[in-house]
Amino acid sequence: MSADGTSRRTDPARRRGAAARGDVSTPEEREITLRAMRFHALIGILEHERTVPQPLEVDLTVRCAADGGILDYRRLYDLVESVVSSGPIDYLETVADRISRIALEDPRVQQARVAVRKPHVAMPGPLAYAEVVVRRQRDGERS
Repeated sequence: MSADGTSRRTDPARRRGAAARGDVSTPEEREITLRAMRFHALIGILEHERTVPQPLEVDLTVRCAADGGILDYRRLYDLVESVVSSGPIDYLETVADRISRIALEDPRVQQARVAVRKPHVAMPGPLAYAEVVVRRQRDGERS
């Protein structure tokens, strides 16, 4: 924020210049997010959930070193789709975990965050959705 209270955007070229001069202590990273990918999947442990596809929404965010090259967004989408469409899956946690692990198979990806939402969950009261979030880093530990 500037002194007058308005937000000020930093010119990316100026940030690169600062990094080249050693003014920035951490290497530059890229964060790529595919938000609200929608699928129909066999997800859940109830009998009807294993035979009737239900709506499922997935967010995938990956962090990569800026100098690692370009990561094709279509490849990220395809990996999510392959997990979601792999057949009946019991739990949202399983979907999120599989997506995060496969994303980290790309050597450019240092960290993955996956959020999986199921909007139609039978509960005794109103509920927008159930959501599970998994964060995983290259070293294999969840964060």
